[in-house]
Amino acid sequence: MFSVIAAFAIVLAVLTIGELVSKWTKAFIPSVFVSALLFLIGFWTILPADLMTQSSFSKPVVYLSMYLLLTHMGTLMSVKELFGQWKTVVIALSGVAGIILMTMTVGRMLFGFETVVAATPPLTGGVVASILMSGVANERGLTTIAVLATSMYIMQGFFGYPLTALMLKKEARRVIRDFKNGANEKDLNEKTVKTKSSWKIIPPLPEAYQTPYMILLKLGFVAWLATLAAPYLHLNQFIVCLLFGVVGREIGFLEERALNKANAFGWLMTVLMAFIFANLSQATPSMLAQIAGPLFGIIIVGVSGMALVSIIVGKLLGYTKEMAFSVAMTALYGFPADYILTIEAIKSATDDKEESDYATEVMLPKMLVGGFTTVTIASVVIAGVFVKLL
Repeated sequence: MFSVIAAFAIVLAVLTIGELVSKWTKAFIPSVFVSALLFLIGFWTILPADLMTQSSFSKPVVYLSMYLLLTHMGTLMSVKELFGQWKTVVIALSGVAGIILMTMTVGRMLFGFETVVAATPPLTGGVVASILMSGVANERGLTTIAVLATSMYIMQGFFGYPLTALMLKKEARRVIRDFKNGANEKDLNEKTVKTKSSWKIIPPLPEAYQTPYMILLKLGFVAWLATLAAPYLHLNQFIVCLLFGVVGREIGFLEERALNKANAFGWLMTVLMAFIFANLSQATPSMLAQIAGPLFGIIIVGVSGMALVSIIVGKLLGYTKEMAFSVAMTALYGFPADYILTIEAIKSATDDKEESDYATEVMLPKMLVGGFTTVTIASVVIAGVFVKLL
């Protein structure tokens, strides 16, 4: 048993190593992949399974981080930008459809009906889908199938992280190259004009009053309203936090990039990433050895289907194959990995602030919306259907 500060230092050491490797390799090896691998090895050897709890990264503070971070993410987009992401939603859903198409045909022939039914919803993203499928499998005495459903959720990121990093790096270089050539300067100017909201009814606070306490208070208030409204809107509360963040910024109540101004963004992301990696403590060597064949086989089959369908649909909608596939792959990890992978890819492509800001405006909303479409919405719906098939 570690002291709270010793456990905290170990967690931060692993996250720092991941970040340094990503920096040294120019995001060729993404930080989330390195950190996940180190935690996995650590849990198999010397690290206790409850390391995250020992380091104070427990559920209450994690949920607080989620509420504030997702409301903050809403302040990065305008209402027009949000509604303008309908193509992203279509591509994300097409990627999920590609997974289902391949797992229920090729995957079914290779691994059997019950196996692919239990594994497909977790592969489309989301802990909720994993819990639903593993719970039903356990109730029916299908212990190995239950383990597969849990392992699928835990392990899919190991495929998604490096693939997405590769795609996003190519996309970032393309976006920045076009920007340097002047092809998108008009788009950037138009984008800047569009983000000046005509709904703004609350004047900005004077700089002297934009303190960390005040900014966090307003974010917390908006997130609280979102959790109250979620049941009436019949939406996941985290989606509503994002939507309320967008509206809060549009009317002038919330500052743009609120958590950055409050100097709290880095800490809250640290809390969330630590908790995400806590799931790896469940993936024991014996568990993985038991179901390694169908686990990795279904991931390969499913991701192949995702790539094929999302790239075709993306091309029809004017997206590059790299951006379309990246949007679809958010199903394999969701938020906050979609944010981190995007920012790392952009940083690897340029050190220029103007170029970086532009690439972020172009790429990040697509990745965030894609993640919410796949992980938060599609996977839950799919699990609700597939759970009746098991």
